[in-house]
Amino acid sequence: MIVPATLDWSNIDTVLLDMDGTLLDLHFDSYFWLEHLPTRYADIHQMDAQAARDWLHTRIMQEQGTLNWYCLDYWSRELNVDIVALKKEVADRIAFRPHVQDFLQKVREASLRAVIVTNAHRGSLSLKLDKTDLADRVDAIVCSHDFGLPKEDPAFWAKLQKVEPFNPQRTLLIDDSLSVLASAQAYGIRYLLAISQPDSQNPAREIDEFGAVEHFNELEPGGLKDD
Repeated sequence: MIVPATLDWSNIDTVLLDMDGTLLDLHFDSYFWLEHLPTRYADIHQMDAQAARDWLHTRIMQEQGTLNWYCLDYWSRELNVDIVALKKEVADRIAFRPHVQDFLQKVREASLRAVIVTNAHRGSLSLKLDKTDLADRVDAIVCSHDFGLPKEDPAFWAKLQKVEPFNPQRTLLIDDSLSVLASAQAYGIRYLLAISQPDSQNPAREIDEFGAVEHFNELEPGGLKDD
């Protein structure tokens, strides 16, 4: 297991970064899917609010781990609502996680390649890029929808490598999803870190499977952190 204290930054060329729950506070997405969407869905379809909440939760969970889970086009069709428009109603909740901007600046100063690798749908990605300056802080952004596979699928990483030729043995992936980290591990990515508190409104998680950080000020890109 690679833990922050033993990250050998001299052996890392590429930093792959998840977006939601890693660079950006997952609270926006949690609030949208668990609170705002059920309320607006009930209004639009003239349903009881609790009945809408229960039905949506069950229906959405059926797609967990698949590309549909993240696809706004899919949910707009399935639910007969404009998901992107509804997300815009609460876009003021989009925010960086603590210390992200400083971390990305240090990655740049260390001449490491920073690439956002996200399962977010293009509609959601565009909204978040409009609300933040993330695109200016990294070298590239890759959306899993362009490959037709979520990051949870180990075959995703081979497709990524064709457009972003990283060396798995010299690459660090930081992601809040343990299933995504396991997928990357199966592909052979050497350095893996989890985010213990992806949602600022929920407590930090205990993570045993991978090394983990709560905030990015625990990392020092370009510095040698082992003895």
